[in-house]
Formats: sequence, structure tokens, C-alpha cells
Amino acid sequence: MSLDACAEIVRRGDPDRFRAVMAAPMEIRARLLPLYAFNVEVSRAPWVTDEPMIAEMRLQWWRDVLEEIAAGGRVRWHEVATPLAEVLAPAEARLLDGLVVARRWDAYREPFSDEAEFEAHVDACFGHLMWAAARALGADRGQEALRHIAHAQGVAAWLVAVPELEARGRVPLVDGRPEAVAALATRALARLGAARRAGIPAVAIPAARAAWFAPAVLQRAAKAPGRVADGRLQAPEVARRGALLWRAVLGRW
Repeated sequence: MSLDACAEIVRRGDPDRFRAVMAAPMEIRARLLPLYAFNVEVSRAPWVTDEPMIAEMRLQWWRDVLEEIAAGGRVRWHEVATPLAEVLAPAEARLLDGLVVARRWDAYREPFSDEAEFEAHVDACFGHLMWAAARALGADRGQEALRHIAHAQGVAAWLVAVPELEARGRVPLVDGRPEAVAALATRALARLGAARRAGIPAVAIPAARAAWFAPAVLQRAAKAPGRVADGRLQAPEVARRGALLWRAVLGRW
């Protein structure tokens, strides 16, 4: 029942990751769904309130869960925390604490101070999660390449979210000029290329497949950065599903 609850949380809150994980065999879903449900719960915690202190309390609850998992003792019962404890090793629990801390940005309205701070935020939110997912599947190498993939995924997701973030009073980009947006997308595409050249362990492919939508989004942003502000980065739904199906059939990420 807890796994079913995790699946429903991911389906509603993170449809792109849900589609990717549902393309994997059941035993892989059982390891990835709790991680992705955890990510949904953490990422939405700052947005359910306008009070930063309440958001901080919600995020602290998840930090406490991760601390319990890292300690190796009894973990509180919860529809996500319980199955998460079954798939997460102590080292990965400590790693994901950085993801929760990074999500504090969403509770406030301060912009990123520079590009390095923005990239560190993306790495914490996407890189930590992808590496933890790969580790949960048995990967013991390929971290650098996986973080390149996760960076591209994070930048793509971020660019798609720009209109909503701005509507909610946030300043999502360090430099929102079209040429700067195009350069950001181009750098993310270059990191995807570096990951392809380096390669990743076969066991980590289902984790990396969470970035399946990133290449098309980044290519559009690099070519026509005005699409970011207009909210027109996503391809038609049929094309998006076809891209994921192609990757799943060929066993690619």
C-alpha cells in the first residue's frame, strides 16, 4: 500500500519522472518510487504556505526522517518515509539532506547571487537525487556523468518553470536576457554530451532516464530563448511520449 501511495504522489506531482519510472520493470519501480515521492513531498513543502517559518518546519520534518534513516534505527511510520527507509542507505540519506536544505530557497524571495550559486542549487536538487537513485539500483561508479545528466534535467525543468516561478514572486534566473538563457541551455547540452561520451553503468540507466525530456527542451531554449518567458518549451504530448518510448525500447536514457 505504501508503494501504491508513492506511485500516486509521483503521478500527480512529477509526471515526467512518473512516466520514466513506469517504463522500468517492477523491481526497479519499487526502489525508485519512494525516492521520487520523497522528492515531490520535499519540493512542494515550501509552496503550501506563505509563511517561511512553517515551510522551514515542514522541511525540517524531512531532515529528521533522513537523520533517522542515516542512524540506522527505527524510522517513523509514514506512507513515504517508511518505504524510503527500505531503499535508502545511510550515506545516501545524508546526501539527500543537502537536497532538503536546498529547497529552502523556495520559501524565500532572494535571487541567486551568481551563476555558481544557481548551479550548486541545481546539483543539490537534481544531482543528489539522481546519484541516490542510481545507488539504490546498485551503481557504484559513474557519479560525474550522472550529475551531468541531472544538471541538464534540472536546467530544463527550471526553464520550463520560469513563468510560474516569476508569477509566484521569485527571481529564477541570474541573467534572464535571451542570450544568457541560450548560453545556459547550451552549457547544459554540452554536459549531456560529456555524459554520453563518458557513459554510465547499465544498472543506472533507469535513474538517468528521468532526464528524458531534457534534450528537446534545452535545444528549444538554446535556439529560441524567447520560448522560456512564453512558456512554450515543451513539445506536444504525443511527441513527448514517443521520445520516452523510444528510449525505453532501446534501453537508453
